[in-house]
Amino acid sequence: MERIAFKPLLLAAGLLACMPMAQAATTLVYCSEASPAGFDPSQYTSGTDFDASAETVFNRLTQFKRGGTEVEPGLATRWEVSTDGLTYTFHLRDGVKFHTTDFFKPSRDFNADDVLFTFNRLLDADSPFRKAYPSESPYFTDMGLNTTIKSVDKLDDHTVRFNLNNVDAAFVQNLAMSFASVQSAEYAAQLLKEGKAEDINQKPIGTGPFVFKRYQKDSQIRYVANKQYWKPEDVKLDNLVFAITPDAASRLQKLKAGECQVSGYPRPSDIEVMKQDPNLRVLQQAGFNLGFLAYNVTHPPLDQLKVRQALDMAIDKPAIIKAVYQSAGQLAQNALPPAQWSYDPSIKDAPHDPTKARALLKEAGIAPGTTINLWAMTVQRASNPNARMSAQMIQQDWEKVGIKANIVSYEWGEYIKRAKNGEHDAMIYGWTGDNGDPDNWLGVLYSCAAVKGSNYAKWCNPAYDKLVQQAKVSSDREQRIKWYQQAQKILKEQVPITPIANSTVFQPLRKEVKDFKISPFGLTPFYGVSLDK
Repeated sequence: MERIAFKPLLLAAGLLACMPMAQAATTLVYCSEASPAGFDPSQYTSGTDFDASAETVFNRLTQFKRGGTEVEPGLATRWEVSTDGLTYTFHLRDGVKFHTTDFFKPSRDFNADDVLFTFNRLLDADSPFRKAYPSESPYFTDMGLNTTIKSVDKLDDHTVRFNLNNVDAAFVQNLAMSFASVQSAEYAAQLLKEGKAEDINQKPIGTGPFVFKRYQKDSQIRYVANKQYWKPEDVKLDNLVFAITPDAASRLQKLKAGECQVSGYPRPSDIEVMKQDPNLRVLQQAGFNLGFLAYNVTHPPLDQLKVRQALDMAIDKPAIIKAVYQSAGQLAQNALPPAQWSYDPSIKDAPHDPTKARALLKEAGIAPGTTINLWAMTVQRASNPNARMSAQMIQQDWEKVGIKANIVSYEWGEYIKRAKNGEHDAMIYGWTGDNGDPDNWLGVLYSCAAVKGSNYAKWCNPAYDKLVQQAKVSSDREQRIKWYQQAQKILKEQVPITPIANSTVFQPLRKEVKDFKISPFGLTPFYGVSLDK
């Protein structure tokens, strides 16, 4: 891969100097918070990875309207659902072009073969591509789609049919999510022939508004506009650059200096500074998120309920919210954010009580000085602006009840990879809803099917799981609410997690950025965004 030193201001100036003023290229630089682990959206669950791939390079059969949760047509122009809810027929958009790059030149337009390749690769561990490039699809399996989808049939070049084993009340919304991004079957066949199947995760080819050019880890990702995009009004930038800048203070300085036009995840303490800068704007809206602490229940002593209860009630959550979230955080007591339908407002925290916590630890036979590894993210997220500080405050709280917390951190991609393997004891994490359905929280994060994926508590409770699975396959919303609220009570009683905060989302950008819309799903999309020249 070509290595290029990244100098944002010189990059923009150089591009402008190469062409007449009337045709000056527009280059938007986004100061992102971390390097993506890869560019195949099906392999990941993190917004960092989705921003770098699904929100730029790819499309899906259905999609969410910009800035909202309503589903609209994407690569499918329309669809029909059978009366029993087990068959979905999608009519595909004609004339959609896959990207042409220096490593792939398509010979045909998007068609049904691409949909079949995309989903059969996720469904069939024995597919030739999966054999050549062993990979997991955690979100797909966390949501149980590997068992929900029975088969995908090609009816003709522009019609596909999904046959389901069971009703999935949010199936159309699920297909609008990042992990369901449609890949090129022709490109996959080329990679197999060349013996380079793993390049699907390093050199992405999609149909989206931006074409991947190059990536330098911990430095930059470069894209150019897809001039053949099927929805041309969404492509208003000639060049898009992700300047990977893990430090929030550095992101702020680059934004103020005009070295980037949009920046991710500001520190709460910087919000007022940004608002006072005449060259900046700060968009904000209530967050659809949760910052929480997950206990790995497969690791002693966290396999004991009394220990989890003790650690939970030892944490001074209001103090964390005051210090870490400041004016951007609200106390979370439930595993769902209040804006999520089916949220149960009757669920309350156990009182903060270090004395009772010490007594519970003693009853559980836990000796004073017992060490628990407490993992802390190294990146800022919408759900937690400073995981390290949160961990340090939890460390102090646990020390008061006789538990020694050893704080552990890794680079973001490694953090997620190791956590999925269950190497942690307790870990600070966060989640932003991805499709507006309760299953995206209660199923994806805590179901038995998600134990090897995003269920970082590694908690599998049959009674809870039955309720969540019943709700998932029901089309009766009122009944779903009842089941989900029963599930929330079990989750609270069993303490696989400690909910900490729901936070307000702030999006800083320079004033020349036009029509940027905050995603309710915690993503950073640039389709439809433009710059004043």
